[in-house]
Amino acid sequence: MILGFFVGLLLLVSLFFNCLGVVSLYRFPDVYTRLHGATKCSTFGTLFVVFGLLLYSFARFMGEGELRFLVLFIHVVVGGIVLLISNPTGAHALARAAHRSGILPEPSAIDVLEEAEKRKREAAA
Repeated sequence: MILGFFVGLLLLVSLFFNCLGVVSLYRFPDVYTRLHGATKCSTFGTLFVVFGLLLYSFARFMGEGELRFLVLFIHVVVGGIVLLISNPTGAHALARAAHRSGILPEPSAIDVLEEAEKRKREAAA
């Protein structure tokens, strides 16, 4: 009973972060910020799925002693390591390709305000 509660809690946290990644794809203005938001949120969200599976497989292996849950545990560990390596690497490759193709990042709000203040100072002088 308590195992199901904790696994369900980890899955809900994972769902929350993965939904934030989806929102970042629609909300952010350019390819670089979209990549950042989606990659960070999906990596973090998927790690909670990995933690939930690790908890489930370890508890079932210790409780029942069946070898298939130990195999599941090992597969989840390997999958989590691959995720931690491939997700940021893929995002870096996409950002580099966007940069090489000439796509520039959108100016931030701070940049726009600083540019407006600079024009005011130049006009006053």
